[in-house]
Amino acid sequence: MSRTRPRLGHIQFLNLLPLYYGLVKKDVLLDVELVRAAPRDLTAALLADELDIAPIPSIEYCRNWRDLLLLDDLSVSSDGEVQSILLLSKEPAEELGSKTVALTNTSRTSQALLQIVLAEKYGVKPEYFEAPPDLPQMMRIADAALLIGDDALRALYAPGPLLRYDLGSEWKDLTGCKMVYAVWAVRRGFAEREPEKLAALHWALIHSMRYTHDHLDAIAQYAARWEAFPVSFLHDYFATLRFDFGPDYREGLSLFFEKARAMGFVDEVAPLEFVQSLPANGAAEPARETAS
Repeated sequence: MSRTRPRLGHIQFLNLLPLYYGLVKKDVLLDVELVRAAPRDLTAALLADELDIAPIPSIEYCRNWRDLLLLDDLSVSSDGEVQSILLLSKEPAEELGSKTVALTNTSRTSQALLQIVLAEKYGVKPEYFEAPPDLPQMMRIADAALLIGDDALRALYAPGPLLRYDLGSEWKDLTGCKMVYAVWAVRRGFAEREPEKLAALHWALIHSMRYTHDHLDAIAQYAARWEAFPVSFLHDYFATLRFDFGPDYREGLSLFFEKARAMGFVDEVAPLEFVQSLPANGAAEPARETAS
């Protein structure tokens, strides 16, 4: 039975505020059922058929690609610095080999990315454990901590004595590639049942992203009303993020999958399979497109 409105996942981090802002301005939220959750909870909901479309950690797509398709031209990425994925450490990264590192329990992609960077760039393999994203508590029981999203931004804005490593910059230094942290995934069954609704929502998301590129000042001013960051800090952060998913980003994502497999985080390197969407009054058909 066809549902009236697609179920769209939404991550309550500032990095997705530009998308949300564009959807509000374009009145798209009237046409979807918006579900807010943490990144890995959105993945679980998508796989359980409780959502139709959602932004999910990129490594979760790699683990579940047979059930999912990707939306083209949409991601949460960076070309170097990302600002909202940080390692905070009492010691230089190259000295963490015999130390402990607390990993935020909110995203698997960042956990794998940190371990790849520390192993390949710094030659260390600390003892890792998961913890809620509470920096003071993490640092009471660990020598370093991984934070993402708004928690990382707060640590960036109010620097203390801890050393800070931006994982977007670290990945760029290690590989020379761009990094894709999250992708928009759709259930294959929904793509087959509701191609027109999917196409309409896909284009709405793309247009929302494009809208944000021309309105970063307004978005930063809007966010500053609710967040403890000045407009200039937010504008700089939003300008740093990338939301497209072109060939360079696909290449970086496939390389991340390869490195994640080599370290045992995933069992295989997933092909990047995209929904090919026509204009909103057309249809959407699955098609395979693998990054070289």
